[in-house]
Amino acid sequence: MKAHEGDVLRFTGRTVGCPEHHATVVKVLGQNGEPPYRVRYEDGHETEIFPGPGCVIETRPAHETSFGRPHRVRR
Repeated sequence: MKAHEGDVLRFTGRTVGCPEHHATVVKVLGQNGEPPYRVRYEDGHETEIFPGPGCVIETRPAHETSFGRPHRVRR
């Protein structure tokens, strides 16, 4: 998995009733775009993560800043 600053990580719900959530990559801490990532969730809190198998990276256009439709999806 490789991400860049500004990409959005989409976490799918793995259990019934657990909604999908999103986090924006604010800093790539690994080498060559690999984890760990410093991310900011929709509610504003930040943390460092190693994404698991239920995560998809949505690459965003440089001018798009809000959560919305992805430009392209990388797995």
